[in-house]
Amino acid sequence: MASGSMIRSLAHRNFRLFFIAQVISLCGSWMQQIAMSWLVYQLTNSSFLLGTTLFLSQIPCLIVSPFVGPLTDRLDRRRILYVTQALAMGQAIVLAGLALAGVVTVWEIMGLSLFLGLTIAFDMPARQAFLSEMIDDPGDLPNAIAMNATMFNSARLIGPALAGLLLAQTSAGVCFMLNAASFIPVFFSLMAMHLPPRILQNAGRTLRAGMDEGVHYAWHFPPLRNILLLLCLGSITGSAASVFLPEYTVTFLHGDAHLLGWLASAMGAGAVLAALFLASRRTVVGHGLWIGGGLGIMGLGLLAMPFMSQAWTALAVLVVVGFGLVIHIAGGNTIIQTIADEDKRGRIMGFYTMAIVGVAPLGNLLNGFLGSHIGLTSTFVAMGVLAIAGSIAFLLWIPRLQEYVRPIYIRLKILPPVA
Repeated sequence: MASGSMIRSLAHRNFRLFFIAQVISLCGSWMQQIAMSWLVYQLTNSSFLLGTTLFLSQIPCLIVSPFVGPLTDRLDRRRILYVTQALAMGQAIVLAGLALAGVVTVWEIMGLSLFLGLTIAFDMPARQAFLSEMIDDPGDLPNAIAMNATMFNSARLIGPALAGLLLAQTSAGVCFMLNAASFIPVFFSLMAMHLPPRILQNAGRTLRAGMDEGVHYAWHFPPLRNILLLLCLGSITGSAASVFLPEYTVTFLHGDAHLLGWLASAMGAGAVLAALFLASRRTVVGHGLWIGGGLGIMGLGLLAMPFMSQAWTALAVLVVVGFGLVIHIAGGNTIIQTIADEDKRGRIMGFYTMAIVGVAPLGNLLNGFLGSHIGLTSTFVAMGVLAIAGSIAFLLWIPRLQEYVRPIYIRLKILPPVA
């Protein structure tokens, strides 16, 4: 195995199966998200209701994911994924049926969004923690995390563009049905994996005791606590770019669904570049600078967005926003999974899910409220300033972070003992 290769984690058969299937499935998920946002905006012409719909699809991760963490440390993670993928597929089928029949309402979309959010709240912590089981060599885990981000954001690049084309030629219902079909390769990949036996942790302890232990560990270990808090800030500020994208397309750029797809894909392009950059790095050392720096880069992009009146300049700025956001999120994920104790990985991934997905609905509501009262321009500026301030504060804390993680890196042989 070429330890210096950008794609070295794909040499692991289980992860390679997972990677290929997930690229297909996530393209479908992004198609559904763009189509659903466009459909809600068409039905209501309201950014607030659009923000509310996104809120319902994400709020379960804030409430439920921290409690799911102990389960992912105690149960078979592959079986959890079987169930969550089946539920997500069912949600897409129902949504497609309602849309194709022409009877869908915004209230039904909201209800199905809430259902999907509950499914994601169970799926994402298990999926993140499952990465370590698919990688035979722990030294390749950081690369697998970066490749996982590449997979997610490659789909973010392809899916919205396909959704834009399909929305212009067909309807949202077709996007929903294709998303339902995209789950089929995932089931085949999970069945084809050959996984080593896993020693289930804390089988004799209550879920409450496991939850309390995870909370105490995350809060009293400053690197975990501060990175998770910074990720929360990134979720709140970064949500401005997604919640306002349909209105931004129509109001600022006078575009249609086709342009919306290209704008979302521009964010995906920046995200892919960020993920590939992280995958090209040979070590996790130095990721702390990118966690903070990425948030600042995204903040600068948010500041520039409302002043772009041409489609090509907006596309360029959204590449910057996507790059900064994913450098911030994927860099944080890499350090968290590197320094977290293995027997608490599921619980920490529950908190990570809460930070990047669960907190986002609060940002959606906040941004939707601000956009309705002070306008999109002022809201973009406010979120950009907050992101830059958080970036500066974290970068000033980097020397303390290095003091905490250096002994862990030495123990894991990431740094030599003399470092």
